Amino acid sequence: MAERVVVTASGAEQRVFDTPYAIGVVDAQQLRDAGPMVNLSESMGRVPGIVVNNRNNYAQDLQINSRGFGARTTFGVRGLRLYTDGIPASGPDGQGQVTHFDLAGAQRIEVLRGPFSALYGSSSGGVISLVSAAPTERRYEVAGDVGSFGLWQARATVEAPFDGGFSLRASASHFSIDGFRPQSSAERTLGNVRFGWSGERDQVVVVLNAIDQPALDPLGLTRAQFEDDPFQTTPQAILFDTRKEAQQEQAGVQWRHRFTDTGALRESLVRAYLGQRSVTQWQSIPVAVQLASPTQPGGVIDFDRDYAGVDGRLVWRWLLAGDRQLELVAGGSADGTDEDRRGYENFVGSGSDRVLGVTGKLRRDERNRVRGGDVYAQALVDLAPRWTATLGVRHGRVSYDSDDRYVVEGNGDDSGSLDYDYTNPVASLQWRASDDLNLYLSAGRGFEAPTLNELAYRPDGSAGFNTELQPQTSEQWELGAKWRGAGGRLSVDAALFYITTDDEIGVASSSGGRSTFRNVGRTLRHGAELGVQWQIAERWRTLVAASWLDATYRDDLLVPAGNRIAGTLKQWGFAELVWAATPALEFGLEGRAQSNVPVNDANSDFAEGFGLLGLRARWQVPLGPGTLDLLGRVDNLADRTVIGSVIVNDANQRFFETAAGRNWLLSARWSAAF
Repeated sequence: MAERVVVTASGAEQRVFDTPYAIGVVDAQQLRDAGPMVNLSESMGRVPGIVVNNRNNYAQDLQINSRGFGARTTFGVRGLRLYTDGIPASGPDGQGQVTHFDLAGAQRIEVLRGPFSALYGSSSGGVISLVSAAPTERRYEVAGDVGSFGLWQARATVEAPFDGGFSLRASASHFSIDGFRPQSSAERTLGNVRFGWSGERDQVVVVLNAIDQPALDPLGLTRAQFEDDPFQTTPQAILFDTRKEAQQEQAGVQWRHRFTDTGALRESLVRAYLGQRSVTQWQSIPVAVQLASPTQPGGVIDFDRDYAGVDGRLVWRWLLAGDRQLELVAGGSADGTDEDRRGYENFVGSGSDRVLGVTGKLRRDERNRVRGGDVYAQALVDLAPRWTATLGVRHGRVSYDSDDRYVVEGNGDDSGSLDYDYTNPVASLQWRASDDLNLYLSAGRGFEAPTLNELAYRPDGSAGFNTELQPQTSEQWELGAKWRGAGGRLSVDAALFYITTDDEIGVASSSGGRSTFRNVGRTLRHGAELGVQWQIAERWRTLVAASWLDATYRDDLLVPAGNRIAGTLKQWGFAELVWAATPALEFGLEGRAQSNVPVNDANSDFAEGFGLLGLRARWQVPLGPGTLDLLGRVDNLADRTVIGSVIVNDANQRFFETAAGRNWLLSARWSAAF
């Protein structure tokens, strides 16, 4: 069982065993075995400490939280930094999305939790980073998936290294699903190109991708609706034809240069990117609500967002006495988002001539800009043969500016600007107790700025930016152990963490399509994580990931002290047992379980916990000039009816999103050299 390599946090390749922080890796084969490679939720259960829920609703982003950070969001990804080949998928205000992640082209996905995620800027909970596979031979591939609920997907890929150090990988896919609830069908068309060049001292990678994803939105269910028929769709979704259309195009470049004859200076790295994202979403806001107040922003969200950024760093290494080493990484980054956001009524006409679920009159029009700038440094020094210390700091500023261009009688000017400065230090002490045991203690300060949406409106209903909303800050401690035993056949990673947060951001009100936010005081998150991989015998292996989290409010402000943070799980886990019958044929039994989930900060209701089983089989056979890989899966073997995810703090109390019943998937992938 080879030790996995990561680059997250350090900026240079390290073995997972050598890192002084909790990090998990999902490799290419695990991604393929987990499903059709459409959603991160298929495979992230293997990583302790992180929860990625498949909402079975492609009009809404996946729900992702790490150690409870990000759980409060009802859409998008908050509290985590997201990257593809070093290119951020999170904006400077922390808003992010993962729909464009090319899982089929990934070499691995790295998931960092804990204090060292603070070195990535405005985030508290962690980092998810996709690393794409570089071409190693001339090869083309065609693949297809079919499954329950009308699922089908087609993919094509070609990759090749060329003379002179050049390489190219291009792929395209189209995915479609009908869904198991009415009003839940979706499509996704994704294209990716990776162009590389490697010279004697330089390496350049250019990445291009584009996505087009129209999807219907079945909305959530109330408790009464779920009890009556968990696979129904709320009538408002049908009435207003709730749906979302999203398009994104992005380009990025990375240039790595290795220095020679320059003393301690060893390497430079520069990344730059730009992109454009457009979204239109038709909601189910009742007509009466929109007509009742001139401040109501309508039932259609429509925005066009341009974004760009650059990051540059230098690496120095010094040899010290006693065969010790000092490494220093220092750099800076800048990124920005420019957004034109509009809101429209979701109807036209009146009386018997009224048509719902269409784009009507303008109700919101604003220009939003967010800018981020940071400088950072991280040093690693060998204190003694078995002792290593790491120190890091990141200082930055997030700036917001909003120009409200829809000012009418009764709807005041919501323009405003705001700046937040932060300094995030981190430190760790690592002891290599033996060649097989690594112990570490890490600490750091986290910072999470409000998003533009959280700053848009004041809780008291008056016009203007929500300038009273403060960023939330956290103090994080982590104690970890990594052990490699049984001659390399057993891997155990364990971590204990303790996190206090000040000025936690929570929902102040949510009604009529307008949500407001305020700081709700202090919170406490503490828990434990365990990851085990064991090659039991030549043909048998197992993997276990388990997590425990206690995430509660500590102050009696909007939320009573002692209440659990909405959307967080106390216990969850994943386990698999794999039998390799032959080198080309293997079978896997998977199980996952979780405890109940509070649907809101008031803890007035909970989604019940559950346990599910799945089976998979993979077979690889020669076919013609190439190789055919076949995958079959059956998930939710017992056909249990459970709540797969919750919409936290929903004003309509439509909290519940049902998980799929028993479902199957057949995948085929044929590849050949040329």
